[in-house]
Amino acid sequence: MNMAFATSLYPATGKRPIFKIINPFTCNAAARRNFTFRRNFSCSATVATDITARVSEFEIENQKNDLLRLVQDTQRGLVTTPDQRSSIEEALVSLEGFNVGESVDLVLLDGTWRLQYTSAPDVLVLFESAARFPFFQVGQIFQKFECRDQSDGGVIRNVVQWSIPTLLEEQEGATLLVSAKFNVVSARNIYLQFEEISIQNIRISEELQALIAPALLPRSFLSLQILQFIRTFKAHVPVRNPGDPGRRSVGGLYYLSYLDRNMLLGRAVGGGGVFVFTRAQPIDL
Repeated sequence: MNMAFATSLYPATGKRPIFKIINPFTCNAAARRNFTFRRNFSCSATVATDITARVSEFEIENQKNDLLRLVQDTQRGLVTTPDQRSSIEEALVSLEGFNVGESVDLVLLDGTWRLQYTSAPDVLVLFESAARFPFFQVGQIFQKFECRDQSDGGVIRNVVQWSIPTLLEEQEGATLLVSAKFNVVSARNIYLQFEEISIQNIRISEELQALIAPALLPRSFLSLQILQFIRTFKAHVPVRNPGDPGRRSVGGLYYLSYLDRNMLLGRAVGGGGVFVFTRAQPIDL
């Protein structure tokens, strides 16, 4: 049923009032159309934003996979051609563009990261030594950040697993640990202050264990003590400034160029090389 009401309009001339029929349903229909338009526009904008976010995330994952494919045959950076290095650098720069302007998330940074590729000379020399000398092996290399409950810094531990075949277990016979404190100095730069170098987690091979304490003979107290000493041995060397031992130890700037839940890219400021890490399971030190 179509209901209407009359309203009078009184002209300034004082003539008879003019009656105009106003249909409330017509007004409500217009209001409903306006509201529906605004609601549909808002929903469309939200959907468009969600689609854009999903497309961006899909693009990031594709670029991360492309980068990992580029580095997988380089033996973590030891064997690369100029063309490979150029392609890897291009992939790095492209991926770094997604984090431009964002500050480092220390909660996301916290944890253990496995090295997949580097161009840093001080790391490549380890790979070169292992390739040249059969009595030396380099296993996995990690960076472990401890900064979850911090607001402006934390501790970073560079972990190198290495071995001497026949004397120590394969690849993980011992651990070289370089520890440093770090402070966040800008949105994505951290300053490292190296504190200590240590050797620990020594795991001797079964052959050496048999030599120290033969399984077929009664193991003496002394031989067992030797085994226990080797397993728990730790050597710590503090890092000092070579020019003045009383001053702070050497340090350096480290630019965290990209970070998400499963990939970390870094650049040692001053030409120290690039690093590609992926998230790893926690390791005991």
